[in-house]
Amino acid sequence: MIKLGQKIKELRKAKNISQETLANFLGVSFQSVSKWETDTTLPDVALIPAIASFFGVSTDELFDFNLYDIEQKVMEICHKSWKCRDKEPEKAEAILREGLKKYPGNDIILNNLLCVIPYPKRANEVIDLCKALIDGTKYDDVKYDACRIMALAYHSIGEYSLCKEVIDRIPEIYFTKLEVAADLLEGEEQFEAAVRQRSLSFESVISMCMKMGKYYAEQGDTEKARIQYTMAKNIYLSAKDDFPTKYSKNLFEAFADMLPEIENALAAFPSVPSPS
Repeated sequence: MIKLGQKIKELRKAKNISQETLANFLGVSFQSVSKWETDTTLPDVALIPAIASFFGVSTDELFDFNLYDIEQKVMEICHKSWKCRDKEPEKAEAILREGLKKYPGNDIILNNLLCVIPYPKRANEVIDLCKALIDGTKYDDVKYDACRIMALAYHSIGEYSLCKEVIDRIPEIYFTKLEVAADLLEGEEQFEAAVRQRSLSFESVISMCMKMGKYYAEQGDTEKARIQYTMAKNIYLSAKDDFPTKYSKNLFEAFADMLPEIENALAAFPSVPSPS
C-alpha cells in the first residue's frame, strides 16, 4: 500500500510542479511539503480536501485507502499512552507528543493529551488546548469532552462562573453511543462497547453517590449521607473479583484511589453494622 506522502509526491511529479507551488497553494511552507513526501509528518486533516482538489483526485484516491492505517496507528499511540496514564502521566504525555510529531494536529491524540496534562498546575495550557479543539474539531465527542475537561480546569483554579458557562455548552443526552452499540451490535463490537461503557458507568455511579453524600452531609442529614457513601463503597467492593480485558483495566484496581475518600467520609459518621 502506497503511503500518503509518496502519493502526494507522485501526483506532484505527474503535474510537473514544484514543492513551492504546492506549498503556496495550500498556504504552508515548502519544508512542510518536503516532510510530507518523505513521510516524516502528515498534512493536517483539514488540508486533505484542498490537496485532493488541487490534484483533481478523490480523497480516497489521494489516501490510496491509507486513512484506515493512519487511524489505526493513532489508536495504537493513544492506547500505549493510556496504559501508563495513571501511574506515569509524564511518560504518557511524552508518548502523545511524540505521536503529534508524526501526526501533527491530530484531534484524537490532542484529546488524549488533555487527560495527562495536570491542572491546576498547567490549567491555562489545558484551557487553551480545549478551546482550540472545541473550535476546530469535526468530532462531536472530542468537542464535548474538551468542554468537560475545560470545565474541570476552570474549576481547579476557582473560576466557577467560567466553569458553569462551559458546562452549559454541553448537551444533555440520556444515552451514549457505547450503550446503543452494546444493545444493538453483536460479537466483538458489542463486547468492546459493553466493556468501555461499564468502566464509565462504574466510576460515574460511585462518584454520584459520593456527590449526594457530600450534599447531605453539608445539609446536616448525616444518616442519608452515610447511606450514600456506604453505597459508593459497596459498589466499589463489588468489583473485587474483576479482571482486565483488552479494552479495560481491572475496575477494582483502576478506581482504587476512590476508596480512601469514601472511607474518610464514612469515618465522620456513627458506625453501623455492615450489611451482610
